[in-house]
Amino acid sequence: MQLWMTTVASARGAARSAREIEAAGWDGMLVVDSQNLSGDPYVALALAATATTRLGLGTGVTNPVTRHAAATATAITSVNRVSGGRAVLGIGRGDSALAHLGRAPARLAPFERYLVQLQAYLAGDSVDFADIDIPPEVAPPLSGLHLHDAPPASRIAWIAGGPKVPVEVAASGPKVIAMAARHADRVMFALGADVDRLRWGIELARKARRDAGLDPAALAFGAYLNLGCHPDIAVARSLVRGGLTTFARFAVMHGKTEVPTSAGDQKVLEKLISNYDMKAHTRGDSRQATTLTDDFVDRMAIVGPPERCVERLKELAALGLDKVAISGATRGASEEDAAVGRRLVAESVIPGMR
Repeated sequence: MQLWMTTVASARGAARSAREIEAAGWDGMLVVDSQNLSGDPYVALALAATATTRLGLGTGVTNPVTRHAAATATAITSVNRVSGGRAVLGIGRGDSALAHLGRAPARLAPFERYLVQLQAYLAGDSVDFADIDIPPEVAPPLSGLHLHDAPPASRIAWIAGGPKVPVEVAASGPKVIAMAARHADRVMFALGADVDRLRWGIELARKARRDAGLDPAALAFGAYLNLGCHPDIAVARSLVRGGLTTFARFAVMHGKTEVPTSAGDQKVLEKLISNYDMKAHTRGDSRQATTLTDDFVDRMAIVGPPERCVERLKELAALGLDKVAISGATRGASEEDAAVGRRLVAESVIPGMR
C-alpha cells in the first residue's frame, strides 16, 4: 500500500516540505487546490519536483470548475515532465474552492463530461469544439472570425506520445463512485476508514465497471483518510477531528445520506451539517469538530498508538486498497502533539507498513 501525505499548496514552503516528506519515507505528497485558502497547486508541485527524486506528486484534489480541462491537463503534465513521471491528477466535484466562489460542488453531468475530456487531453487526443462548455456570450465560436485556416478541434499536441498522467477521482456517493469506475484510473474513496463502507464502495465500483463493459481488474482503489498517531487516544482523536469533519460532511452534504450509515452515525452527521462553518473549514477548534463523538472518530479515522494505526491500515490493504492519502493533524490542534504524531508515523507506522 502506498502512503501519501496530504498538505497545503505553498510556493514558499513546497520544496522544504517535499524534502521532509520524502526523507520521512512517504511515497507521495498531495496538495490541495483551493484558490482562496492556499497557493497554486501546480507551482507548489513543480517546486517540490525539483527538490525530490522519488516522491510522488499530485493534487488532492482539484475540481472541474475553476480550470478548463485543457488547462488542468497542461498543468499536471508539465509537473509530470519536470518530475520525471511522478505526477498524478486527483480530482473531485469541488468543495472549499467553489464555496469561496459562492458555489456548491459541480453537478454530476458536467463533471462526467469534464472527466471524459480530461482523459482525452491527457492521452493526446482531440476534444470536439462543440463539446467544450464555454458559453457563447462569454466567447463566441471561432468560426465567426472567418480565418483562412484554424484548428479543427481542441488538442494538446505536445502531450501526445508522452507518458499519460493517471487520473484519480475522489468519490463518496454512489453516483460519483460509479462515474469514477467508468472514467478514472483509480477511485479514491472519501468514505472514512470504516471497513464496511469501503467494502461497499469497492463492490459498487467493480459492478459499475463491469456494467460499462470494462475490466474491473484494471481499476485501482485508494482512500482519503484522517490519521492521528499518539499514545494517548484522546490526543490522537484531537489531532484529526477538524479534518474528519470535512470528509464526514461529504456523506450528508446535500441533506440525504446515500452510503451505508447506522442510525447513530446519521444523528452525528445531521448535527455536523447543521453546525458546519466553512470559515473554519478543517479546523480542530471549530464548532463542527465538537459534534463528532469518540466512537465516530475511532471508526471513521485511524487513531491511536503506532501499532493500532498499522493494524488499521493493514485491514484496509486487505480490502484491496493500494493507496491511502493521509491527512494528519489539522489547524487548531496542538503543534506539540502534532509533532509527536509526525515522528511516530515516520519512525513506526511507515516502517510497519513496509
